Amino acid sequence: MITGELKSKIDQIWNTFWSGGIGNTITIVEQLTYLIFIKDLDEAESRNERKAKLGFQYKPIFNEDQQKFRWKNLKEMDVMQRHQIFADPVNGIFPFLRNLGEDQSAFSAHMRGASFGISKPMVLDAVIEKLETIDMTNQDTKGDIYEYLLSKLEGGGTSGQFRTPRHIIKMMVQLVQPSLDDTICDPASGTAGFLVNAKDYIDHNNDVVTLDKHANHINKEMFNGMEFDATMLRIASMNLFLHGVQEPNIMDMDAVSKDNTISDAYSLILANPPFKGTIDKDSIAPGLKNITNTNKTELLFLALMLRMLKSGGRCAVIVPDGVLFGSNKAYKSIRQEIVENNKLEAVISMPSGVFKPYAGVSTAILIFTKTGSGGTDHVWFYDMKADGRSLDDKRSLLVDEDILNNLKVPENLSEGEKIKLHENFNLPDIIARYPDRDNENRERTEQSFRVPMEEIKTNDWNLSINRYKEIVYEEVEYEHPDAILDKISTLDKERMELQRKLKEMLSE
Repeated sequence: MITGELKSKIDQIWNTFWSGGIGNTITIVEQLTYLIFIKDLDEAESRNERKAKLGFQYKPIFNEDQQKFRWKNLKEMDVMQRHQIFADPVNGIFPFLRNLGEDQSAFSAHMRGASFGISKPMVLDAVIEKLETIDMTNQDTKGDIYEYLLSKLEGGGTSGQFRTPRHIIKMMVQLVQPSLDDTICDPASGTAGFLVNAKDYIDHNNDVVTLDKHANHINKEMFNGMEFDATMLRIASMNLFLHGVQEPNIMDMDAVSKDNTISDAYSLILANPPFKGTIDKDSIAPGLKNITNTNKTELLFLALMLRMLKSGGRCAVIVPDGVLFGSNKAYKSIRQEIVENNKLEAVISMPSGVFKPYAGVSTAILIFTKTGSGGTDHVWFYDMKADGRSLDDKRSLLVDEDILNNLKVPENLSEGEKIKLHENFNLPDIIARYPDRDNENRERTEQSFRVPMEEIKTNDWNLSINRYKEIVYEEVEYEHPDAILDKISTLDKERMELQRKLKEMLSE
């Protein structure tokens, strides 16, 4: 977890960019990412050099002529000399970065668009000096720093795209429990937040020896994404690289377009696709309209995920509430496909403030398994009322930051404290209940409950929790009308008496 001290140091670097005339948020994130990336390359090379003394064989990142590009040498250079190495368009460090990675790899292709954007030598010098005070040798620390940088990205992009809160991503990952056998995809990857969190989960739930055995799969096959914004392609690729994925496969394409012909390829999909977007019907990927005849991206992405999943593959995806209860044919057909022809595991309703200040839309998480032959028996519904932050534009913390990041209830809390914590933070309860959802037997007045598939079918495949939740109304007893009339009469008399006294005072 990133500390207050580290946040302060990153904020100081941020202010250095601002005072140096670089105010665009994405530009700052991208340029800082390049610098952290360069620093990481040198650290990786140094580790390999130390291991080589013990007989380890490796392919050097830097050849003899490229030693000047190593961080340990860059930081010792004269200010003007260093800036020249960064700015040189032919023999400088950025041409070197653009040629990293295996030939024809997605990572190599995205890095070819990398360019230097710090025009003032003193700004570069100040940023490098401040970065040098931060210890990024620990992979978790480096990842946290990078996530903090990404949190500064302004959220509400085009076509309903906005950043998914990290604790929501982390909860979704914990619910589906990625394993080393998985091949994971996010067809709307953005900065690769879902993929990075899946990588973190894999790392924390396997020992080093096991991870080493699966290194080729992890580095080249496990993590896949799709994105069509050039800046996001680079940021996502470097984000995964900095989290230990050497050849991340982030594909340059609009996932629901004809460019995407992938099917039956992935065992796990994690995503928060664009809301309220549309695509020209002639550009829609083949076969998607057979499941839901529409040009709405939130529906097309669901059809796409079913196509791209292997049989038995799982999906956890965020959808706008309209997907759950929309009454036209396109909405009903995609819900029917997921419930009747596959296995819908859960619908987790989220409060409308989760994506503030960027959007106030109500959303839900769908978790389903591709079977192609049905399997839905009961669907588990959960009514998330609090996610640990205020649901206004400020999104202030309502619980301790450690608790929010760890998604756990501290064991030393009293029962009263646990109840109070739950009122502000439902995520640990969701994580605890989900594995045993098939055995849950709660009333529909509770926060979670199960609904039979047949009942959902008779309700036009409606997946809104409000359609099934029972609300208990407290009985309120009112006074007899005669008693209320007596009180009104008494108040009238008191008002008349006060009015009389006031008139007497004014006449004196």
